[in-house]
Amino acid sequence: MHFKPIYFLATLIVIITNGCLSSSQSDEQLNSTDITDAVFTNTSIDCGDYADQYSSIVRDEQNNLIFDGAVTVVQFSDNCTISVNGIPNHDFNDESAHFATDVSINSRIFTVERNPLKASQTEELSQMYYDAVMLNGVVVDMLSAGCYKPNDAQADEDGNVQIGCSTEADWLLDPLGTETKFGADAHNAHTQPDGTYHYHGNPLAMFDDEPGDQGSPVIGFAADGFPIYGSYFLDSETNEVRKVVSGYELKSGSRPGPDSFDPGGSYDGTYIQDYEFTGNGDLDACNGMAVNGNYGYYVTDSYPWLMACFSGTANESFSKGQGKMKENVTLWMHEH
Repeated sequence: MHFKPIYFLATLIVIITNGCLSSSQSDEQLNSTDITDAVFTNTSIDCGDYADQYSSIVRDEQNNLIFDGAVTVVQFSDNCTISVNGIPNHDFNDESAHFATDVSINSRIFTVERNPLKASQTEELSQMYYDAVMLNGVVVDMLSAGCYKPNDAQADEDGNVQIGCSTEADWLLDPLGTETKFGADAHNAHTQPDGTYHYHGNPLAMFDDEPGDQGSPVIGFAADGFPIYGSYFLDSETNEVRKVVSGYELKSGSRPGPDSFDPGGSYDGTYIQDYEFTGNGDLDACNGMAVNGNYGYYVTDSYPWLMACFSGTANESFSKGQGKMKENVTLWMHEH
């Protein structure tokens, strides 16, 4: 049977890095489930229950180019590998977007624990890691590299720069809190310099506002192994399905400044430091909660949008430094 090189390569690398597949899994790799514009339904917290090969055919709207999306999930006793080529299951780069670079195929392999555990303390998000991978093949990268730096030559009229800032910055820009949304498209996603398409919030895909009786489906897995759900859950107190509410609120009053260090102005959501965790919503400080004993993160309509920290320990496979194999994979694909 003939199949596309991307599927073969993803399976080949999984075999090399994780050992041999069972015969049943090997047979399953020959088939592909089309998830183009699909609304997911599975609510299982076990990544192994998503073991399959998925494909999609989508369009870069502004460039009028067709892309093939590819995702392969393989289960092992303790973990799963999720191999992706970075192309979503929906059209992207609509007229509202202003991508700095064009979307390109970037193949990566992530390891997700099947039975993740909460850590003794939460772990901060890092610009050195991808925060999650969605089941449609797109990574999540919550933090921007933009901040208030008024003395920088690239600063705009508000004193902000879009690149060059670390997580240590006192006023780190929230991509979805700015008017431009960093050039994001209708799916709250844009590109990195290497063409990696990534979400900063609600992907507006894979789940909808008509959830099942258990709430929204799982749409991805965070780097610490916990699942990511859509926006709806079954409230045990009312026995009704409703949308989750973030535990973060805007601070009252005004920021210090304006001066060389502080931007001044009202706390309006431009910066992530404009928010504080009050616990008045459904979710914890990482934007997660346990329902029927199963912990997961949820997509919210307000900050932090999807995740604010890790409740567990991020797997090293989500490190952006794991790039040599990714580069070799991309080169192999271009040559074949």
